[in-house]
Amino acid sequence: MRLLITGGSGLLGSKLTRIAVQRGYETYSTYNAHDLNFGIPVKLDICNKKNVKKSFNEIKPEAVIHAAALTNVDKCEVERNLARKVNIEGTKNIIESSKNNNAFLVFISTDYVFSGEKELYKETDEPKPINYYGITKFKAEKLIKASNVEWCIARPSVIFGSSPASGKINFALWILDKLKNRDTVKIITDQWVSPTLNTNLAEMTLEIIERTLSGLYHLAGATPINRYEFATLIAETFHLNKNLIIPTTSKEMKWLAKRPKNTSLNIEKAQITLKNKPLKIKDALTKLKEEINI
Repeated sequence: MRLLITGGSGLLGSKLTRIAVQRGYETYSTYNAHDLNFGIPVKLDICNKKNVKKSFNEIKPEAVIHAAALTNVDKCEVERNLARKVNIEGTKNIIESSKNNNAFLVFISTDYVFSGEKELYKETDEPKPINYYGITKFKAEKLIKASNVEWCIARPSVIFGSSPASGKINFALWILDKLKNRDTVKIITDQWVSPTLNTNLAEMTLEIIERTLSGLYHLAGATPINRYEFATLIAETFHLNKNLIIPTTSKEMKWLAKRPKNTSLNIEKAQITLKNKPLKIKDALTKLKEEINI
């Protein structure tokens, strides 16, 4: 299979690329060649329609995983034109070229399309984003649904993994770094999520590609948990001092954008449909520890 992955240097994209190559896919990934040493590097500016069209015509992908996005929530709130250009217009370009090449498109969305007023959101629940990042991702979802391309939309939640990606450190690695340095860290107790190990998410996403499963799927971890409890479990798994983790509330955080209180996701559809099941948080952290110690 010829597979194109956008956002190949990101936390999910890099893991997708590695596993796809291991499985023998003809894998094209949009990253700088010096960042990673696997897959076939592609210089693709998703905001440049001509560039996207040219790359697609050269690669002729059978499947596309669109993981590239501006995900910094506060930056999206402040730099709205940039957020719109990347997350909406960029996705529109990917949709059009996917359609022209009859490629199956998997779009990586987010739990932040929801308002956070309830819990365990199902795929059938109506999105009501409360920040601009969530708005751009929801608008991109609607573009995909309105297109004639064969598509699947995947929504994860708080992706974490064993390696930094795109110059950024994810929540789990940040906690580990702080605790190993014996630094105290304040973590909020009033935001509930479904933390998703990037390896688990990549395997579920590739299964969707392999089986051409269309529609909307919540591909998140199987355990709804608040940020403080998640941090505490990380400490316990790695035998670090959890007393360094200080509980606080979101009121004390100096965020520019609103954060939803509870975007935990119902993953029953994925559990029933997929062979690669969403991992419970303790199993995901055990796997994370194994990956770090390799």
